[in-house]
Formats: sequence, C-alpha cells, structure tokens
Amino acid sequence: MTEAVASVLMDDERVRVTRYDFEPGAETGWHVHGMEYVIVTLTDCHLRLGLPGGETRESKVAAGSAYTRPKGTEHNVINGGDSPMSFIEVELK
Repeated sequence: MTEAVASVLMDDERVRVTRYDFEPGAETGWHVHGMEYVIVTLTDCHLRLGLPGGETRESKVAAGSAYTRPKGTEHNVINGGDSPMSFIEVELK
C-alpha cells in the first residue's frame, strides 16, 4: 500500500487542519473519524472509498469543492485516478 502524505497545517483548541496529498493509487488506510470534518478539494479528486462491509464507492469531486461528514465516518480513501490529488481536511473539535 502506498500511503497518502498527511501534513498537519494547524492544530488548536477548535480545529485540526490537515493537507492530504495522494499519488495515483495512494490511500489513507482504514480509519474512523473521531470528529465531524469538512473537506475542501485543492485538485480534481477521483475518490475510491472503501466502506464497511466490503462496499466500494467511486466519487469525482471538482477542485474547489467542499463537503462535510459526521463524526464516526469509517472508510479508506484511495486516489482512484491517474493524476495526483490533494485536499484539505478541517476537523471540528
């Protein structure tokens, strides 16, 4: 497994901001989010999401888009495209 590169940009009493950079095929590994979070895409992102129970979901998110997910979200995020992709994750403490 090639891991995505996670770079913490800010971590204070209110938020943790992390930049994720993925080469094609790179992934985060399975994880459960301990906080609600917002994603802001820096590039076009071809997300392949591994979900509990063996389900896989494909999603294409345009650069400059944002979405949120609740605390407890469980998944493995994989770059399913053939170009590098990057996004910012803002976790709400």
